[in-house]
Amino acid sequence: MENAIISVRGITKRFGNLAVLRGIDLDIYKGEVVSIVGPSGAGKTTLLQIMGLLDLPTSGSVVIDGRDVTKLKQKELAEVRNRRIGFVFQFHQLLAEFTALENVMLPALIGGVSRKQARVRAEELLEMLGLAQRANHKPSELSGGENQRVAVARSLVNNPSIVLADEPSGSLDTKNKEELHRLFFELREKLGQTFVIVTHDEQLASLTDRTIHLKDGMIVADKIEENNTLL
Repeated sequence: MENAIISVRGITKRFGNLAVLRGIDLDIYKGEVVSIVGPSGAGKTTLLQIMGLLDLPTSGSVVIDGRDVTKLKQKELAEVRNRRIGFVFQFHQLLAEFTALENVMLPALIGGVSRKQARVRAEELLEMLGLAQRANHKPSELSGGENQRVAVARSLVNNPSIVLADEPSGSLDTKNKEELHRLFFELREKLGQTFVIVTHDEQLASLTDRTIHLKDGMIVADKIEENNTLL
């Protein structure tokens, strides 16, 4: 647990009589790319949402950067979520009426960063991700792969401790999927970024540093992968 970016202990989650998570202990460390795999209904997305403070556990603790966040009030939770955690979803969830640049800037603006600073940071990220020429295009004018890279840029704009991704390549074709997977490792190399990725993609899971296997709401294996880089 020491020096872990996120530590969860004894996490359970119930919806009525249904136990979705049944005692999860997990540590994630800086610079790791970790995948979470398992059959549908295993609790993967629920665990990711609890780690990302989008949902609260029925019992157990979530410690982020050494701070137990499960006892915080909603406003404090929102601040930690905005500043310390980035999110990438399967269907990018960009705002259709905003440009790529504006979508990337949004979390920074919500966090109280000046418009000028937010713009500079967003432009840097879009350039890093090869999207500088697409900054003023709206999501409908971008390809699926481009939209997902914009979503990745948005997740990074506040320099989060960790990025949580839920089936990020699930809606992409093979070429864009491979490019997105490569991007995660490039960002780890360039920024020291930490990723936790829920995925059904066996190729991606085999490339990550660790693969957490969930079944019936429990961790059944925590496997260190060997050939774990695309670079």
